[in-house]
Amino acid sequence: MTAMVAELAAARSLISNDLFNTLVTRIVKDENLCDRSLAERIMDQALAFLATCATNDGEPLAPSRLVDAGWHTFVLFTRDYTAFCDRVAGRFLHHEPTDSGTVDTSAASMMRLRTITAIERAGYAVDVELWPDAVADCNQCYQGCTDSPRKGGR
Repeated sequence: MTAMVAELAAARSLISNDLFNTLVTRIVKDENLCDRSLAERIMDQALAFLATCATNDGEPLAPSRLVDAGWHTFVLFTRDYTAFCDRVAGRFLHHEPTDSGTVDTSAASMMRLRTITAIERAGYAVDVELWPDAVADCNQCYQGCTDSPRKGGR
């Protein structure tokens, strides 16, 4: 008997090709990247993260530093970002960084695992190279960026 394995989706299909290309071009510029394909991967993972946040009822999720760069870029395009949030989440997905002075690497590792597991469960492919271990990617500003439905209501 052959087991059927569902193929995980690329999240870039959540927005138009034109908008995706606009966002990727902006990431290349703002992040000073020479590799457009890396910017495409970043944006795809940011979209997967956001779509997962839209349906997340559990513990808060957090992006990696690179994925957060994609989220920051999308937020700059306020009309497109708001329309995406309305369509995908039915609410605005707030970007709320925490400003703690220390990073608990154990908690950050658990957050990373919880986030990538949630993305896969939501049906999106995870580009693990963009989600490095929290100890290696320990940055207090980015580790605290979350979308939590419990903060400030929906």
